[in-house]
Amino acid sequence: MTDTEKLYEIYLKHPEVTTDSRRCPEGSMFFALKGESFDGNRFASKALEAGSAVAVVDDETVIPEGDERYVLVADVLEALQALAAHHRQQFQGPVVQVTGTNGKTTTKELIAAVLSQRYRVLYTQGNLNNHIGVPLTLLRLRPAEHEIAIIETGANHPGEIRFLTQIVQPDYGLITNVGRAHIEGFGSFEGVKSTKGELYDYLCKKTDAHVFINASNDDLCGMLRQRGFEPKDDKCIAYGHTEQAPVCICTGSVIDSNPMLRMSWQHGNSEPKEVQTRLIGAYNIDNVLAAAAIGLHFGVTQEAVSAALSDYQPSLGRSEYRRTAGNELIIDAYNANLTSMQAALDNFSHISHAHKMVILGDMKELGAVSAEAHLKVAEQALATQPEAAWFVGDEFAKALATLAPATETDIRCFPDVAAAQEAIAAQRPSERLILIKGSNSTKLHQLPELL
Repeated sequence: MTDTEKLYEIYLKHPEVTTDSRRCPEGSMFFALKGESFDGNRFASKALEAGSAVAVVDDETVIPEGDERYVLVADVLEALQALAAHHRQQFQGPVVQVTGTNGKTTTKELIAAVLSQRYRVLYTQGNLNNHIGVPLTLLRLRPAEHEIAIIETGANHPGEIRFLTQIVQPDYGLITNVGRAHIEGFGSFEGVKSTKGELYDYLCKKTDAHVFINASNDDLCGMLRQRGFEPKDDKCIAYGHTEQAPVCICTGSVIDSNPMLRMSWQHGNSEPKEVQTRLIGAYNIDNVLAAAAIGLHFGVTQEAVSAALSDYQPSLGRSEYRRTAGNELIIDAYNANLTSMQAALDNFSHISHAHKMVILGDMKELGAVSAEAHLKVAEQALATQPEAAWFVGDEFAKALATLAPATETDIRCFPDVAAAQEAIAAQRPSERLILIKGSNSTKLHQLPELL
């Protein structure tokens, strides 16, 4: 019996897993992970006192003599990952892996909403999509309770999707898109495509696996062709915009996005169905169609698909529309890169409103292309001719210093969100449609409560 199999026997008796000594449900397994500024081994005893039944550690000095509640392993993180991979192998239902530059969390939640019309679904909570979050998600999988799993995976450096895919072992996979994000980690846009394409590498080599592919996305189709497949092949389940109908399980088109996306979609040659979503932005049509395609493939009825799509409420801070006492807000403050910024601003430009304002925060991890990207976004933001354009962060400050815009727009730049909060408190913008978008680390999510 391997060490993982021994650990699995313990897990079957204590299937609730935690890595936080402050949150230890009764009878849980505590995994003592280490980070740059902490060592979970030092909190193992606290976890046991708080309710955990077992503490998995990799420092034998923290184990009291004779205390059998401790399990010593060579490396706690590797043990957690190996345990999750082993547990996944026991699950006989389909596992769908989702990755991509933009929209993967929204798409994952849309897929879960659609599939939940017919199945008991396990899906990634929030954005627990990294080397720790993925194993923790898989260890929530209960073969007796769940019928299908949707696992989100993220990456900011080459090889990460390959590694996570080996843990997830998907039967189906979806790449939402590839864009210019995390360039600092990937080195180039080609590096982004190569890393996201690691999911295709796995699926294309596995004989009984399938790819959900957006046939309207040239980058994704090109990546698939590099691996010897076309959207029309049996390996692939395609969806796309209306002009791609011949090869797609479902297609759709935008009717309106002012501000919520209203769209038409259809399954094959069936009668088109109109759906009013609660999603901001025409760009969300691809995310919606992905969820519809997956639902249809797994036998969810067209009526149930439409119901799920119209009922879905976006996560806080992701393409969220909020009406306050003073303003209308479009809040997309969880993440930002050049591709998503451009899409958000393009959509914003098409929304009818007499008084518009943008508050944009720096885009992180863009490396050598950061200056160029921030300049492009600043120029595009001002081209929408808002009454006010406020920018937060050093990168935007550098970009604005190179511009001499001939505009009556109230242009301001703040070093951080605290300075922006002070300006809002002093001026109190009102009766405006305000787009708030930036990388999570700029903390623009603190602004809506003031507006």
